[in-house]
Amino acid sequence: MTLNLYFLRHGETVASKTDEFCGSSDVELTSEGIVMAKDFAVAYQSIPWKTIFCSPMRRTIATAKPLCDLLRMEMLLRRELKEIDFGEWEGKSQADVNRQFHDDYLRWQSEPGWNAPPGGERAVDIARRSSKVIEEIEQTYQSGNILIVSHKATIRIMLCSLLGIDVGHYRDRLDMPVAAISLVELTAHGPLLKKLCDRSHLN
Repeated sequence: MTLNLYFLRHGETVASKTDEFCGSSDVELTSEGIVMAKDFAVAYQSIPWKTIFCSPMRRTIATAKPLCDLLRMEMLLRRELKEIDFGEWEGKSQADVNRQFHDDYLRWQSEPGWNAPPGGERAVDIARRSSKVIEEIEQTYQSGNILIVSHKATIRIMLCSLLGIDVGHYRDRLDMPVAAISLVELTAHGPLLKKLCDRSHLN
């Protein structure tokens, strides 16, 4: 058997609808986001999961909970899976950030790998901390299905790291809509992308 990593982005939040910067802000799912989480649980409950890793933020916990409840499994919370911290940009729209932090915004747009929002994190910081979870999984499990419930930027950066894509291009190379599931199979030849941004489980 192979080791399969399933990456699930949390369900809809108000910020994901308005496209505001929402990283370290601990927001809740919308009612639609809760339905998305339930849809995922119903569609994926038959997979023999080894374990479920989850960011400790309310929107990710609420996304993982319906599946955990159905399977009577405990989610493993890992701070390393939290969303990127946007610092002083938290809660602001991209237009407001561009106006108030124009030079910083341009630097971040051109190279987010090594440029952080004021008081925030760089993509390389996310890659470094999230890699600890991947290392934990590889050291603990030889095979099976692992679910990782995390966030838009964090998942894209993790996928870039696994697939050999420059993490500074995470926004340009990969999309990640709410409640989307992606699958990477860890093979003898390295990580193999089997599924990207699948939302067919949503009603």
